[in-house]
Amino acid sequence: QVQLVESGGGTVQAGGSLRLSCAATGSILDYDAVAWFRQAPGKEREGISCINWSEGNTFYTDSVKGRFAISRDTSKDTVYLQMNNLKPEDTGLYYCAADWTGEACSSEYLGKANEYDYWGQGTQVTVSS
Repeated sequence: QVQLVESGGGTVQAGGSLRLSCAATGSILDYDAVAWFRQAPGKEREGISCINWSEGNTFYTDSVKGRFAISRDTSKDTVYLQMNNLKPEDTGLYYCAADWTGEACSSEYLGKANEYDYWGQGTQVTVSS
């Protein structure tokens, strides 16, 4: 009954910035963590960042660490991914996913896709060189 909707994707030049949003809508069940995944055509979906507000943890993969920042609003209805210094290799379809228990996200761990319970529809990010 939890539904997530991503927005904020678009086309940007290398070195530019975008902010993605993940909004919960029509939600009844609560959850403790949200992750961002991305997938390029022909590639596997990979997790890049997550936030666990129950534990106060965030995680970033090495490929985005220092460039991306994940956050949430006070109401817990929306999670953001601020993406700076974008590179062409960041191009892909970006998804947010929610983990009910929060166990799939810690300061040192981002769980696999099948550890997350709810998914958005994805938003496209294209970075040109």
